[in-house]
Amino acid sequence: MPREAPYELNEHYATCAYFSIAESRPTDRFVSLIHQGGFVQRDRNEKMHSGRVPTTGTGSPVLIRDQQPGDREQVRKVNEAAFGRSDEADLIDRLFAEGAVLLSLVAEVDGQIVGHILFSRMTVETDQGPVAAVSLAPMAVLPEQQGHQIGSELVRRGLAQLRDQGERIVIVLGHKHYYPRFGFSSEMARHLASPFPPEAFMALELCDGALTGVRGAVRYPAAFGLRAPTASE
Repeated sequence: MPREAPYELNEHYATCAYFSIAESRPTDRFVSLIHQGGFVQRDRNEKMHSGRVPTTGTGSPVLIRDQQPGDREQVRKVNEAAFGRSDEADLIDRLFAEGAVLLSLVAEVDGQIVGHILFSRMTVETDQGPVAAVSLAPMAVLPEQQGHQIGSELVRRGLAQLRDQGERIVIVLGHKHYYPRFGFSSEMARHLASPFPPEAFMALELCDGALTGVRGAVRYPAAFGLRAPTASE
């Protein structure tokens, strides 16, 4: 069973919805998971905007790098340990199998992977045709390594690499007090139809004006198990 988090989300975790792979819509647990933790986890007691390369409590530097084929088992263990379940690790496997992964980064300390973030292809279905976008999910840090800005560094480095790759739009389902520091906002996603609470559904333009005139329903990779909403939903 998914772990129940006995703490306030705005102090410890940012979340992306827990999707039921067997259902076409988010489970009834979605609303509670917005307040408890889900596909995107952040470091406990993380300080904001330090501008420094993160280090661990022992002072060891954190290396952020692309995931390699041999990292799969460590990435799985990080996600399972961070969330207390296998759902996110299984999602990662499905996204790779589907060919939807655009970028997968790991945080490494002394040769051990302690954090992970994944970005996958999604689209906004408009009247003029699909518009390419990127989904941020999942993201996790080992419990014993939380509190050192590893999660935020993974997000920042990931967004920078996506920008360099020519991506224009990134979408996340998360906490309104966490993701705005990276430039995400629910206001920017106001014309994107989704089955999620509008205050938790956020978008980011990696280049100015990327979302100008974009109106339609979001479509996630099939691995998420979601039915694409209509623009009227």
